[in-house]
Amino acid sequence: MADERAALQGGADGGGKPPARAAFRFYAELNNFLSPSYRRRRFVHPCARDATVKHMIEALGVPHTEVGLILVDGTPALFEYRLQDGDDVSVYPAFTGLDPGPGLSLRPEPGFGWRFIADAHLGLLARRLRMLGFDTLYRNDYDDAEVARISAEEERVALTRDRDLLIRKEIVYGCYLHARGGLAQVAEVLGRYRLANQVRMFSRCMVCNGPLHPVEKGMVAHRVPPRSRAAHEHFHQCGGCGQVYWEGSHAGRMREQMRSLLGGPPYG
Repeated sequence: MADERAALQGGADGGGKPPARAAFRFYAELNNFLSPSYRRRRFVHPCARDATVKHMIEALGVPHTEVGLILVDGTPALFEYRLQDGDDVSVYPAFTGLDPGPGLSLRPEPGFGWRFIADAHLGLLARRLRMLGFDTLYRNDYDDAEVARISAEEERVALTRDRDLLIRKEIVYGCYLHARGGLAQVAEVLGRYRLANQVRMFSRCMVCNGPLHPVEKGMVAHRVPPRSRAAHEHFHQCGGCGQVYWEGSHAGRMREQMRSLLGGPPYG
């Protein structure tokens, strides 16, 4: 690490060799992670001898989870590529839809589809994703190590606004939320993973994330306020915590919010 720090500062490595120098250009939202003097332009930077492109991308401040395509001299490269003196590196975000070709994707799609774990600061986002039917783990006492472990073990996308969390080497799938809150964060997740056509509102418990199942009114009537019991005939119950749900006036407002967010008819 000391040798790498020296090379980044422009010094020679332990063998007396000068550092390699490579040109970098980052695109779109990736610029938000860079020092202002590096944003939206091509710049030359010293690199530790034998440094991987992943190491340099993260040394410059960009989490590897946010990168979708790397071109070195116009050719797609993997994170493990070792930089050479004079390389010209272009780095694109994960949600551009660019296809590097067979065998050159930086990460495969997870085997269980897109599932999520939200860090301790994103409780509202977790509830909204659950409301839309997406499997989203959340606890308000998660620490970074636990989020990283679960993300790696269960192939879940770690949702966060903490750049340092996403730089943890065990995390393969991660999403830095550029939006600071509200429905903009929901839109960011749905857009990045192209999930609009997978929305299944009110199919998952907003409290514990368990799946909801239809239940006979008579089985849960004693757990429903009298006014709601008289007004509704259709109820659902969480298979995890047992929470009972019915469609009150709030459900219509939520459907309208999703229609405005995603376009098209109200979502069911």
